[in-house]
Amino acid sequence: MEGLPILSLMMLVPLAGALACLFSGANAARWIALGATLVTFALGVVLWSNYEIGGPQWQFTERAELFAGFSYALGIDGIALLLIMLSVFLMPVCILASWEAIEKRVGEYMAAFLFMEVLMIGTFAAQDLFLFYVFFEAGLIPMYLIIGVWGGDNRIYASYKFFLYTLFGSVLMLIAMFWMVAQADTSDIPTLMQYPFPAEAQTWLWLAFFASFAVKVPMWPLHTWLPDAHVQAPTAGSVILAGVLLKLGGYGFIRFSLPMFPEASAQFAWLVFALSMIAVVYTSLVALVQADMKKLIAYSSVAHMAIVTVGLFAFNVQGLEGAMIVMLSHGLVSGALFLCVGVIYDRLHTREIARYGGLAINMPYYALFFLLFTMASIGLPGTSGFVGEFLSLAGIYQTSSLVALICTTGIILGAAYMLYLYRRVAFGGQVNEDAAAMRDISAREWIMMAPIAAAVLWMGVYPESFLAPMREDIAVLEARLSAAAPASDAQLAPGTPRAEAANALPHHDNAAGEGAH
Repeated sequence: MEGLPILSLMMLVPLAGALACLFSGANAARWIALGATLVTFALGVVLWSNYEIGGPQWQFTERAELFAGFSYALGIDGIALLLIMLSVFLMPVCILASWEAIEKRVGEYMAAFLFMEVLMIGTFAAQDLFLFYVFFEAGLIPMYLIIGVWGGDNRIYASYKFFLYTLFGSVLMLIAMFWMVAQADTSDIPTLMQYPFPAEAQTWLWLAFFASFAVKVPMWPLHTWLPDAHVQAPTAGSVILAGVLLKLGGYGFIRFSLPMFPEASAQFAWLVFALSMIAVVYTSLVALVQADMKKLIAYSSVAHMAIVTVGLFAFNVQGLEGAMIVMLSHGLVSGALFLCVGVIYDRLHTREIARYGGLAINMPYYALFFLLFTMASIGLPGTSGFVGEFLSLAGIYQTSSLVALICTTGIILGAAYMLYLYRRVAFGGQVNEDAAAMRDISAREWIMMAPIAAAVLWMGVYPESFLAPMREDIAVLEARLSAAAPASDAQLAPGTPRAEAANALPHHDNAAGEGAH
């Protein structure tokens, strides 16, 4: 692998595919897109198999100076590796999900997805601050087009809302980036992760980055764009939006906010916890009363991502590892649930829960997949959902038993709305003849769902495969955070002096952390 720019190659393949799709007919564009995404996934498998666990923190690095203050710098650690793998794993599934559903402007549609894959890989692999910003923001464009051109009846409103919400916060982040580069005299992300920014400046920098990442996650009350975007987006658009694009906010917290501004992160932990607790309970209750399947799953995404944010700001290894596993699991499970909605929408062209019922009778294989993903969503042991939520709650319990209690309440509500949804769709009598006449899943739909089902079970049964690559990176981050971490429930209250929080911590042996640095 030495000397092979595999990260650039993983971006070049879908980029070439996107250009080819623009000048191809509909059927050819489908096959080009599928081929490009499968080749990119194969390169991802090569990347994973050659990643050296226990090796240098940053691997597969590439660097080329473009002009003053801007470098084409790529490289990954274990955290970025897992999120890149999630992206390249879901992309062929999205192409298959669009195979028959998209009939107009197929070439442009496939090109938009391939271009989005380029930008997602670039966002997770970027090691230059401004290169990250370019990839991070450019990802808005293909998603905006996918919703606005190929979405539902109210697609224009949803696409504008999605674009404006996410763009506004990012302007503040860009201003903060300029100040950081002027202060540290570098735009290199690994260097900035260790740079001691002044405590007073950290507060404003943290808020600027929070304005962008909180919208992306999305955190309450900045979540209102998400249900509209999901409902109007085509099935594959919802899969990639829930599967990967929401993870950009969590990745931003773990890559920028926490390591670069540790004292400010501790200072504002109470704010993150407060917003996350509201999100877990409120959006779960809203999901309970939804009549549209996509809206229900969209609100559940807000609740699940709130578990991510509380895990990240627990300031301990269990919380950080749990947040990462929840992100990976949610990417698989939520994407799969949107696929399940898409399968029956393609047959009946409605997402109204009341139009279905008794599908286990005429669609038994579909009901089986839907059941597996429902159970994974509510955290059944043996599925991916359990591992991440257990670790996140164990981590946050060490910091605040109150936050852990309220978040657990949200998980109970999650079981209520997901099981209620499944009962109304798959069980009961068949009251609608058109639903009763629907055929079971096709071979193409089998190929879409089976790999995700296997990954969900793999992560649930043997999570070490996913924990091992990121364990040392999480340990380095935890060592960076340990001096600033809030020590108890009392210190989560606003206004607690940082010095008190640091002094109240038990003393750690930092030899391991220094060695990791």
